[in-house]
Amino acid sequence: MNLWHGVEPSQLISLSILVPLVGALLVVATGKIPNLREAVTLTTATILFSIVLAITDYTFQGVELRLELVELFPGLGISFVVEPLGVLFALVASFLWIVTSIYAVGYMRGHNEENQTRFFCCFALAISSVMAISFSGNLLTLFIFYEVLTLSTYPLVTHAGNDAAKQGGRTYLGILLSTSIAFLLFAVLGTYSLAGTLDFRAGGIFDDSHSNVVLSALLVLFCYGIGKAALMPFHRWLPAAMVAPTPVSALLHAVAVVKAGVFSLLKVVIYIFGLDELKDLATTDIMLYIGATTILLSSCIAMTKDNLKARLAYSTISQLSYIVVGALLASSIASAGAALHIATHAVGKITLFFCAGAIMVASHKKNISDMVGLGRQMPITMAAFAIGAISIIGLPPMAGTWSKWYLTIGALEADKLLIVAVLMISSLLNIAYLLPIPVKAFFNTQAGESKSWTWADTQEAPLPMLIAISVTSMCCIALFFYPQPLIDLINLIPGVSTHVEITNPLKGES
Repeated sequence: MNLWHGVEPSQLISLSILVPLVGALLVVATGKIPNLREAVTLTTATILFSIVLAITDYTFQGVELRLELVELFPGLGISFVVEPLGVLFALVASFLWIVTSIYAVGYMRGHNEENQTRFFCCFALAISSVMAISFSGNLLTLFIFYEVLTLSTYPLVTHAGNDAAKQGGRTYLGILLSTSIAFLLFAVLGTYSLAGTLDFRAGGIFDDSHSNVVLSALLVLFCYGIGKAALMPFHRWLPAAMVAPTPVSALLHAVAVVKAGVFSLLKVVIYIFGLDELKDLATTDIMLYIGATTILLSSCIAMTKDNLKARLAYSTISQLSYIVVGALLASSIASAGAALHIATHAVGKITLFFCAGAIMVASHKKNISDMVGLGRQMPITMAAFAIGAISIIGLPPMAGTWSKWYLTIGALEADKLLIVAVLMISSLLNIAYLLPIPVKAFFNTQAGESKSWTWADTQEAPLPMLIAISVTSMCCIALFFYPQPLIDLINLIPGVSTHVEITNPLKGES
């Protein structure tokens, strides 16, 4: 049932952006009453999700939602258009905002964090930016709110206020702003100069009259200008931001920042270049193999990290490049896999970060080497960690299975056997750096520790954290058995489909 049936459809776009902004103001107004402040956060997040569900319903009905906000230059201004890829991103972000808010209540109180009002306020501002990015109707709008997202999340990264947080914040802000100014801004200006428009259009905005050399250069500028996609060597901002509280890490890695990066890159590939044009560019394969290299190198680095959040950070860098590779394969089904990976990676990785935060709050442990036998103390948390890990690896019966399956089929369709090998090797590396953590927690014991166990040994994190962990881990399972709504949405993206015939590259047969 559409709870917003009395509202003009196009106004739902403005509501999706304004509701989190109003929520941020109300959080500040109620900051001295923690229970009320957090009720405001949860209510706002729930209202936003209902708005996005209404937008999704209109998308499936084929109703076009468009909003022209203000014209800055002749024929160019701040505008919003609802399309299926943006709806997918908005659904993921708005739903996980609810879950992350529940988790944050338990974490911030359990960890006795200061400046909690500022935290919840900036979180709401970041979600507002994400909604604007999701429904951007042109590159100018996307660029503006992409930068707003960077600025609104900076106070979250530096939340602790100590020297490490300030240094991490400088790295975070420095890399993301410098890549935007040095690369993305020139990519946007170059696109406008060549095409005379920045609008997102099905099939792209370039035609045969445009030089492939120039378009190839533009592709490189976009790939590195969208620094939130964390392609090497512009990836250091992401592990540097791990000084932030764990709910912020969840925001960065699953709900907002990194997903805004890969979403933006995928949207540029589909709606600015077009998949057909992308196949002919000289730099497509170059950037494709840089993405593949990022997958493998970051996985190898993850294996060397004993700090759990650091290991998960490099895992995220690797998983983001799955989406980059899916986009640059210029294959219909690979693009579908990349879009689906936005959702499946989100629920898997947010589960892992939630577990990392729960471990720190309940047992004060940050290093993997100290987590031997922890499954006896935190069985729910470590079971959820195992579920999230299996989903990230891409094994049944977890959500990550489907996105990695489509990416592999897409690589075969594009006749890129080396990319298929990279995806397979990366999954083995995922197993090597993720699965030993729950295995050691459940099946190993500390020296001198009794092997017997009772429920009295259990010392889990606060209940709100466990609720959030349980919800996201169940999502990992649910999206394996029931991925069809997301797949149906992805199949509405112009030029993208999960239904293709694959040619056997070894035999040349269908």
